[in-house]
Amino acid sequence: MVAKSPPTGAQIAPATIAPALAAALVFLASGAVLVLEILAVRLLAPYVGLTLETTTSIIGAVLAGIALGAAVGGWLADRVDPHRLLAGLLLGGGLLTLVIVPLVRVLGPGARGGGDAAALGVTLITLVPPAAILSAITPTVARLRLHDLRASGTVVGGISAWATAGALVGTFGTGFVLVPLVPVSAAVLGIGVALVLAGLLLGLGLQRLPAVTAVLVLLATAAFGATTVAVDSPCDRETDYHCASVEEDPALAGGRSLLLDDVHHSYVDLEDPTHLEYAYTRWIADGIDAIAPPPAPLDVVFVGGGGFTLPRWLAATHDGSRSRVLEVDGDLVELARERLALRTSPRLRVTVGDARMTLREEPGQSADVVVGDAFGTYAVPWHLATREWAQEVHRVLRPSGIYALNVIDFPPLDLLRAEAATLLEEFADVRLIVHPGADLHPAGGNAVLLASDRRLPAAARSNADGAVTLSRAEVVDFVAGADPLRDDFAPADQLLTVL
Repeated sequence: MVAKSPPTGAQIAPATIAPALAAALVFLASGAVLVLEILAVRLLAPYVGLTLETTTSIIGAVLAGIALGAAVGGWLADRVDPHRLLAGLLLGGGLLTLVIVPLVRVLGPGARGGGDAAALGVTLITLVPPAAILSAITPTVARLRLHDLRASGTVVGGISAWATAGALVGTFGTGFVLVPLVPVSAAVLGIGVALVLAGLLLGLGLQRLPAVTAVLVLLATAAFGATTVAVDSPCDRETDYHCASVEEDPALAGGRSLLLDDVHHSYVDLEDPTHLEYAYTRWIADGIDAIAPPPAPLDVVFVGGGGFTLPRWLAATHDGSRSRVLEVDGDLVELARERLALRTSPRLRVTVGDARMTLREEPGQSADVVVGDAFGTYAVPWHLATREWAQEVHRVLRPSGIYALNVIDFPPLDLLRAEAATLLEEFADVRLIVHPGADLHPAGGNAVLLASDRRLPAAARSNADGAVTLSRAEVVDFVAGADPLRDDFAPADQLLTVL
């Protein structure tokens, strides 16, 4: 049987929602979903790290929620009162949003060390339900607006446009306004409350929400909101990039550890700047001392500030030195001022911004040393790992200067091999300082690469904490044909192995 086309001007339902209200509802719902997607990265990072896999899990979970909500929402809109459904979806989406922070704070500690599966599990539990509920609003609004088939394209196109506009505003508003100005937990709380209030106003205004239900929703909102406020954040400060906190060392009065997300990033002794707690910082210091024994002054560019451990050490051991620190996270610099006694001066300058951009502002042949300490345990800023980046470092270094790079990787050490191969392409001499394993090969963890255009002196080595230093020939053997990293192909996150 051939289906008959509907007659011209066929009516399928009376118009029951104003165009402006329809646009506002899909704008709000779609915007809220994108806000939650971006904020989820910040909420989960303290527990599972800020990795490509974590971000992928979050995007995938939200997309799954959007797909599920669109399908189920359209099915429900054809079978129940769409007005009542709209109010219920806004209320449900708001209440589910309000439990995101408590759920992450409860489930997050158990996900530490669980790898990608743990990150995906927490993400699915916390993000799919609110994303699905909120995404069901668009097909429900479409059901209410489609009253004349002759205008169906215009109606659906308009609804889609407003939903996309909401997503755009949510995306840009979160990145440029919410994250810099408001704690993540407060932002999620605000979105949840806004959705609940919108649902109450719609339900009561359309007379589709009993007063008793409204009261219960308000009580639940207050309870969930209070839980969000009461659950402790693991951060001293939520920066634009990290959940940052400072811990005191009970064994040393001046000892302070800087934690970024769930990783111990830096150690500072406020009373003794020459104290280098972590082995890799001593390896870098030994490499610097090899080319200019103390107290010879040096010009050093530090890529990554963290706790500013090495710039303090340099000032204390190489009198008259000048440090330029390139740090992407301005809030982290402020935390270092407040909690780690950082004091900037003409001899210790800090430039806030992405190092790939800010290093370009450094004059050519202006540094004796460039120290790279921006790699983390869970994530690698890949654009600071490529040959093109090494060329920029090369430009800033004086002919006798060295590039000291801290890399964190574990067997099979694919990232370390690739990074060593990259530096071998750009510099005449490359050394590698590592913890040796039972077979005397690199055991994994922190490793320091020393690279220079000149032949590095024999003293450019370290045995601190039982380290060994591989010569250039040994480094060549170690890379075993690994492909150098380039801007066009730098799968650093996939090469990185995390314990």
